[in-house]
Amino acid sequence: MLRMAATLAMAGFLAACQVVPKGDGPGTAPPPPKTSETDIGPGLPTDTDRHRVALLVPQTGPNADVGTAIANATTLALLDTKTERLRITTYDTALGAAAAARQAVADGNKLILGPLLTEDVAAVAPIARDAKVPVLSFSNDSGVAGNGVFIMGFVPGQSVERVVGYARGQGHTRFGALVPKNVYGDRSLAALRAAVAQAGGTLVASESYDRSATALSGAARRLANGPAMDAVLIADSGGNAIRAVPVIKSSGPKQILGTELWNTESSLGSNAAMRGAWFASVSDGLYGQMATSYRNRFGKAPYRLASLGYDSVLLTVRIARDWKPGTSFPANRLLAADGFGGIDGIFRFNNRGIATRALEVSEVGAGGFRVIDPAPTKWDAGR
Repeated sequence: MLRMAATLAMAGFLAACQVVPKGDGPGTAPPPPKTSETDIGPGLPTDTDRHRVALLVPQTGPNADVGTAIANATTLALLDTKTERLRITTYDTALGAAAAARQAVADGNKLILGPLLTEDVAAVAPIARDAKVPVLSFSNDSGVAGNGVFIMGFVPGQSVERVVGYARGQGHTRFGALVPKNVYGDRSLAALRAAVAQAGGTLVASESYDRSATALSGAARRLANGPAMDAVLIADSGGNAIRAVPVIKSSGPKQILGTELWNTESSLGSNAAMRGAWFASVSDGLYGQMATSYRNRFGKAPYRLASLGYDSVLLTVRIARDWKPGTSFPANRLLAADGFGGIDGIFRFNNRGIATRALEVSEVGAGGFRVIDPAPTKWDAGR
């Protein structure tokens, strides 16, 4: 069976809360009408009944489309949950992440959602920390997590661990790796080493390459001509995997493994060499329904990362039930053992502030992806 969308009751779009833009950035809702002068302060309107939460994303510049999609998704989540307890204000990090953070703190926000880019998280973190305002970032860089910074991004190591564990369970023991020479490749290779060792397999060879077609083909050829192996991880985009796989398989059949990067590339199966490859990622069932609602409201498809904005609001709404407006955000509740649920499935933060996610394993087929090992729907008591 191809992936099927799970049932999600998407509520109507009656606004019971506001998203307040800072400036006139794209994709933000207009400010609410002023009903009286008594509730208007020099910055944000005085509000004793709702929590002030800042959203820090790029609204201008080269990453504006992604930032706007995340901002739109937070709006969608507010409307769907019909919460009356949150006021989310958007700040444009493209104008300076540090400046955005300082303004967010000065405006009285008690929680920061975002930013997106690693360098922006690094700029925001010390400002937020000094103000005792937790940061719930959309980055996938585990290096910026900790000391009040929590990251919700899809960390590649978790995808690698999941697909290696599944492959080992199917009898594969000798693993190889093809990784780019960048931070993503380095971390994927480190995760592979750890996962293979934990699963009782052997990493027999790995090759890395600069980002060029010639370097990629050369590395794939060296891997194919190296020690015998029965499974190979390609920690790169589907497009680069398509170029490498025929070369890797030229010396004999091998199980091809991928990472969460393949999740948005459903056309991979149009290449015969890719059929039968496995990769691990978050489930797309609920995301498909969110994407439909997003298109209906905003007139275009969202970026896949928009789900992080949606889920950050769901998490905040849950905690806001017992969070008194005007007080500090109870960051300790982010470490709840049972975690949180959202568009991307269940997740919880470890003691380093990194979101650990329940992932599914999918197989590439001619007609798309087929789930071959579903994601868990609850955490094991011992984990």
